[in-house]
Amino acid sequence: MKSVALNAFPRSQTRRGGAKKLRASGRVPAIIYGRQAQPQNLEVSAKEIGDLIHHSASENLLVNLAVKDDSRPQRLALLQEIQHHPLSGKLVHVDFHEVAENEKVSIMVPVETVGEAIGVKTGEGVLEHVLFKIKVRGLPKDLPEQIVIDVTSLELGKAIHIGEIKPPEGCEILGDKGIPVIAVAIPRTEAEEVAATEAEAVAAGDVEMIKEKKEEGEEEAPAKGAEKAPAKGAEKGAEKAPAKGAEKAGAKPGAKPGEKAPAAAAPADKKAEKPAGRKK
Repeated sequence: MKSVALNAFPRSQTRRGGAKKLRASGRVPAIIYGRQAQPQNLEVSAKEIGDLIHHSASENLLVNLAVKDDSRPQRLALLQEIQHHPLSGKLVHVDFHEVAENEKVSIMVPVETVGEAIGVKTGEGVLEHVLFKIKVRGLPKDLPEQIVIDVTSLELGKAIHIGEIKPPEGCEILGDKGIPVIAVAIPRTEAEEVAATEAEAVAAGDVEMIKEKKEEGEEEAPAKGAEKAPAKGAEKGAEKAPAKGAEKAGAKPGAKPGEKAPAAAAPADKKAEKPAGRKK
């Protein structure tokens, strides 16, 4: 990666209000950090760094920072991170990672493709970017701005994995060699798409029905227990009370609960016969 020159200035205003004033003046807040020295707040020209990014293949830049009125005026750094405003897209903040010329570093490099895959051209497949960036390690001067992959010979249902990508000279590609980076996917038929959509809808419906049944069961549980308790007591009372009363009244075994006991008239007959037997 070829280094480019960029002017920077020490930043004195570090508060939020100061950052707003700085952006209004046409400069962008920045910070530089690394093994060489402690982190330091800087500011750079928004137009100057914007032009560098616009004319580069990616946001991976190696810059020669010229820090004005600083004890270390010249620094080699990688553009580590760029923050953009979510609505306007303007630069909000820039991070620089200071490196040494003989120090190997790792960065995330974007992946680009060239050519038309044969699986897309003849097999009506779909070219998919499984990974948009891969990690590359090497000296700052050897690091690429991007990795370009030729997909012309990629057939339907096939993929290009990390281990199949040739690394740039002086660099190595990090990561699991079996992870796919670019693939030509087999398109699903209309029937398969409809079936997949219906399966998802049915699965969602089953979850809702299970949830509803669970809620209904939680509500009915107390009522179910309440019904059992009085019913059980009522049955015991209905079985024991009439039978007990019938035994006291002298009812015959097997008498129905509704019948009156005829044995109550027997004592009255005995009293009437007793006086008649005492004549002198």
